[in-house]
Amino acid sequence: MTTDSSRTSPPASDGISTFKGQERALRADRLGTGGLLLSVLAATAPLMVVAGVMPTTFAVMGIVGQPLLFVVLGVVLILFSVGYAEMSRHVHNAGAFYAYISRGLGGTAGASAALVALVAYNALQVGIYGIFGFEVSGLFATYADVEIAWWIPALVAALAVGLLGWLKIDVNARVLGVLLVIEVLLVVIFDVAALADPGKEGLSLHAFNPDTLTGAGVGTALCFCIAAFLGFEQAPVYAEETSRPHVLVPRVMFFAVGGVAVFFALSSWALTVATGPSAIVGTSQKQSAGLLFFLTESRLGGTFTDVLHVLFVTGMFAALLSFHNVVARYAFAMGREGLLPAAFGRTSGSSGAPGTGSLLQTVVAVAVVAAFALADDKPTGDPTAPVLHLFTWFGNIGALGVIVLMAAASLSVVVFFVRRGAAGAQAWRLVTSALAGIALLVIAGYTVKDFEVLVGAGPGSSLSWVLPGIIGLAALAGVVLGLVLRARAPEKHARIGLGNEAFQLDKAASS
Repeated sequence: MTTDSSRTSPPASDGISTFKGQERALRADRLGTGGLLLSVLAATAPLMVVAGVMPTTFAVMGIVGQPLLFVVLGVVLILFSVGYAEMSRHVHNAGAFYAYISRGLGGTAGASAALVALVAYNALQVGIYGIFGFEVSGLFATYADVEIAWWIPALVAALAVGLLGWLKIDVNARVLGVLLVIEVLLVVIFDVAALADPGKEGLSLHAFNPDTLTGAGVGTALCFCIAAFLGFEQAPVYAEETSRPHVLVPRVMFFAVGGVAVFFALSSWALTVATGPSAIVGTSQKQSAGLLFFLTESRLGGTFTDVLHVLFVTGMFAALLSFHNVVARYAFAMGREGLLPAAFGRTSGSSGAPGTGSLLQTVVAVAVVAAFALADDKPTGDPTAPVLHLFTWFGNIGALGVIVLMAAASLSVVVFFVRRGAAGAQAWRLVTSALAGIALLVIAGYTVKDFEVLVGAGPGSSLSWVLPGIIGLAALAGVVLGLVLRARAPEKHARIGLGNEAFQLDKAASS
């Protein structure tokens, strides 16, 4: 992403002011603290992390100290949030990441970040359809003795998510809230049961010992674990739809990242306690994604485990809806500022939701699921089947993109306040942003370096550069788009990152 130092208020001559204000802005006052927090936390899919990410990290990387990794990452992301939250007080835009980056590093860098964000969040959302379809297909086979192809529930879910995406965001928040609360409650019940009935080594704190983080796999384990946090950074995306964004957005971000760090650290520790620290790696390798269900079966019984299987699926649906809403709002922000066709920059009249952006995300999801369905000529139980590739490939592409965006946003915070002459007043925030940016760049480097491990490809596989290369291509395409706009449509280039402020300037100039 390149820098671009010229950021001026846009002229009012391109006709944007002719649109009704309601079409060019998301509906305000839709979300309070609770609704915003639930919308953000749903993307973290707590049950999917505890049942999927944690056993995979134990099994693949062989590192017992996963609970300590969540603590370390929590510290890094709180450092990141300090500057990011301060930016949210100055910039209220549904295109959060790219808006912040454009304010600090210029419109061309902002255009690059916009395309990276659109690709990354689409990838994260679409990838979940793979594991969602796989799990729903398994539920039908287990409990109804009915065999259905994975892509059928995946496509049904895509359509359901698309329909919900057209509704008011507060309706979405209620759906997400119910699903999230039930998920968290079930995981907490397991945590308590594991601590009440520990393995042979008792209530061991060995997993928090720094010595458990020695070895070559620590960097890659960080890549696995940071994916569990993705979602907290989405709070500024909803800034235009809250009543007091300068208060609610920072509050929710700190609640989210702090709560996620504590929750996942304790839950991963509970897994080590249940098996015993010395057995967690071997048991994870044997049970794989069935580890949590294996442990609940013996402690909480078959009925609880059956409910857990069902809520595992509903939790994924909540994450699908959360990421869908974010993609729709990025598309809306990009359409409003000329980075996508103008149709994307208008809201639907009845709900005030970004309907065209929602439709775009649904079309992308259906197209990708259909492509993987056509390529799937293997049994769904085969770990090399396209259904599972959909989850691992796209999930890691999206995670890499968001890590890169966070690192760029950290740099942008520093540049933004330095250029405003506020370096002294914001000194401690600039330090935390710089430290977080360095840490995130290190994690991004490990992610690219070990991408074949993350996606389960063999050494020397072309996937190790083709898949992360998608994020690189998106960033390059955004730079080209930004440069073209600067040369041919400087008024549009000047709008990048200004969001609804640009419309208000036009409105004032034309009145």
